[in-house]
Formats: sequence, C-alpha cells, structure tokens
Amino acid sequence: MDGKHSRGPVRGRSARRGFARRALVLGTVAALVAACGSDDGGGTITLGSNYSDEVPRAALAAAVDTCDLDVEINTVDHNTYQENFNTYVQQPDDVMAWFAGYRMRAFASRGVVGEISDVWENLDGMSEGFRSASSGLDGEQYFVPLYYYPWAVHYRVSVFEENGYEVPTTWDELLALAEQMESDGITPFAAANDGRWPQMGMFDMINMRVNGYDFHVSLMGGNESWEDPRVKDVFARWEEILPYYQPDVNGRTWQDAATAIGNGEAGMYLIGTFMVDNFDPEAQADLIADIDFFAFPEINPEHGQDAVEAPIDGFMMAADPANEEGAKALLECLGSADAINAYLAVTPSVVGAHADTDTSVYNDMQRKSAELVGNAKYISQFLDRDTDPDFASSVVGVALADFLADPGQIDSILATVESQKQTYTFE
Repeated sequence: MDGKHSRGPVRGRSARRGFARRALVLGTVAALVAACGSDDGGGTITLGSNYSDEVPRAALAAAVDTCDLDVEINTVDHNTYQENFNTYVQQPDDVMAWFAGYRMRAFASRGVVGEISDVWENLDGMSEGFRSASSGLDGEQYFVPLYYYPWAVHYRVSVFEENGYEVPTTWDELLALAEQMESDGITPFAAANDGRWPQMGMFDMINMRVNGYDFHVSLMGGNESWEDPRVKDVFARWEEILPYYQPDVNGRTWQDAATAIGNGEAGMYLIGTFMVDNFDPEAQADLIADIDFFAFPEINPEHGQDAVEAPIDGFMMAADPANEEGAKALLECLGSADAINAYLAVTPSVVGAHADTDTSVYNDMQRKSAELVGNAKYISQFLDRDTDPDFASSVVGVALADFLADPGQIDSILATVESQKQTYTFE
C-alpha cells in the first residue's frame, strides 16, 4: 500500500455493504453483482473500495457525489481488500479502487480487468505520464488516476523547533538526530508493519539511496538476485536504525504509529502523506498544520536524493462488469477535476492528478508534495506496485517482517526470497 487504505444502495449517494465477505466467498459475490444493475447504464453501479478509514471514505463519497450517478460503494478494510484482491477480482464490482503501475498491469495482462481506452478519449487534463502509468503492456488504458502522494519522513515542526533539531540530509545526520532524540526521551522513529506493507517503503528508500533507482527497478523486475551483496548492504544499513524504532513493529498499524507522531512520543515517521488522514481535519487542524516532511536522506552520494516514491491511486473496471456503460461513466467522472476537487475538499493529504485541480486551496504539505515529485529525477510507485503483486505480498512482505523480527537471519531470509522468486514470472 503501498500501500493505505454502510449498507444498501443510495441513489446519487455512496453506500457500503458486506464487501469483505463478498471478497472471500465467490458464490455470494456472483449473486450480489448479478443483482446490481444492467448494461443500459441506468442501473446501479457498484464500486469496490479500500478507502476504509474515516477521512478518505468521506472524501471518496464526496467525489462520487459529483457524478450524478446511482453508485453503491462497497467498502472493506484496506489490508483485507489488498490481501484478497486476487480472489475478489475474479468476480468484482463494476469499478474497483486500485493502484497504477506494475500492480495494475499485472491484472491487465491476465485479462481480469477491462480496457477503458475509450474513457481516456474524454479525460482532458491527464498528462502523458499519468496515461503511461495507466497503460498495460499492450499500450491500452486500464486505469483512471485520482491522486498521488509522496512517501517522505514526517515530523512535527514544533517538536523540532523546541528541541533545536535540524532536518537531516545525509544518513550520518539522520543517525545523529536519532541518537539525540533518544537522549531527549523521544522515540526517534514511529514504525508500523501491520499488514506487512508499511515497511516496504523503508526498503525502497534505502535501496534507491544505496544502489540507485535503476538497480531498484531491475530488482523489482526479477532481474537481480536478492542474495546480491548490494541487497544485503540495504539491510545492513537498515539494521543501523532498527534500535531507534518503536518496538514490536510488525504488530503496529500505520495509524497507531501516526498517533505517536501526533502526541510527540515519536520524532520521525517514513510514510505517505496520507498519514494526516489519521487526524480529524477540523478538531485537529492545528496538529495537521504542524506536520511537515523531508526527503529521505542521502546515503550514497552517487545517487543523492534523486528518487522519490510517489504512488498513484485510482480505479479500474471489471473485465465483464454488470453495468459496463455505467462503469465507464463513473470512471470518466472520477477522472475529472470536479471529482478530485471534491475529494480534496475533505482531505488535504494528497495531490490531484488532473491538471485543472484547484491548487489554490492546497496547504503547505500539498504544495511541497507537488514540488518534491515535480523535481524528482526518478519516481517509483512502491514495492508492492513495482513488482509482481503476489511476489510482493507472499514473499517480500513476509521476508521484511521476518527481518524486522530477527535481523540476524537476513542471509537465510534472502536465500528464501531468491528461491521463491524462481516460481514467479515478471514482466
């Protein structure tokens, strides 16, 4: 996630029902989808959603409300949705929340999601970069972007100012700052790995800083050995900061780690900017305004800070939707400036994909996010979006959790990853 993140249909408004059960029990899925509308575009359109936290759930509802369509949103917990997507996509809702890049292309190549190039003919305001990120290996489009967001190291400005901390730009400065925070009674790094995806971001950033973007992409594409000394160097670096982590990282949700930043218990947190969705945008507006971020520090001067992780979230269509005309109408609407503006009116945590997004309402974090991504030489999507989805979830996610539990076993852990990699086919 990358990864992050109500019942009965409501005409023109969002609704939810037992999506998690449908994702796991195919017979129930088939019966429900068959009952949800027709091919005439005038019936209910079902939208499978992983926007399960309160703020993004409300934001998605606001975006859908701009479409003037009969949409039923079936929401499930973010982690459950992703972990069961392979089963769900066999008989999904008409439209599905998902991710751009490799993770989309893998399902497009399998023929389990629908081509929507005709929708793209009407998507004015989407750049060629977004079109490319939404295209399959055949050059056709299968995805509509809604927004993007960078991963970076978040912190509270007031905590840094009160303690005289400086933003680190190198690995040595990061380690020195962590040591100082610990001396001051602050846990240096908020850390979570519930769902086995949050710490994929730490691997990505260290790998791109140590070995560069090209090696990272090659590793994700199955072209490098996980037993390569360069990969082991990533984990050796990572092990240097593990003593500064919150304990029991594998059992902590990203939300709980965000709370540790909010209450001043922890000093830094590598996560996507969606972390501010953990806080109430009205009741905790001052806290949100106090949160800033910095680019992951340089480790190898050869690569500096030239790569940024900036996942793109959006939507796909089922290969055989119950309401194809309605599904395409919804996708075209969700790719509009009106929809993203409605989404951003609820949450200030992301940056709109549409060129006509109303940037005048952006807060400092959104403007800084757009600048960070816009100035990056290389942009990655996130580990579980840049490689085979099954390999990321079943192999790498498990390996990273095992490393966090017992760093001393990294050689055997990586040997297992390399052995299991041989059973997967990469692009």
